[in-house]
Amino acid sequence: MNIENAKSQMRKGMLEYCILLIVHRAPAYASDIIRQLEEAELIVVEGTLYPLLTRLKNDGLLAYEWQESSYGPPRKYYRLTADGEEFLNALDDAWTALDKTVNILRKTNTQNEN
Repeated sequence: MNIENAKSQMRKGMLEYCILLIVHRAPAYASDIIRQLEEAELIVVEGTLYPLLTRLKNDGLLAYEWQESSYGPPRKYYRLTADGEEFLNALDDAWTALDKTVNILRKTNTQNEN
């Protein structure tokens, strides 16, 4: 199996959750979302981000508003909707459970190696 493909699939699975976490903190525009993901060492290109933002908006999890910018044209700022908040809470619960499961299995594997 190709490890890079496996890692890519793991990142894709987490990307939606990470975007919702960023937008939960404060409304953000796409470039800011990309920057924050990069700071967290999750590299995402615009060609991946924009379709995902559109899907999250179409699913009712995100909304956006245009805001004037002193650096150029108006920017589209994304924010969580009430449904997005509920969805994020459910993802938080799922992440906590998944993290617990993985840590149990990793601990079991470490103990078996000794």
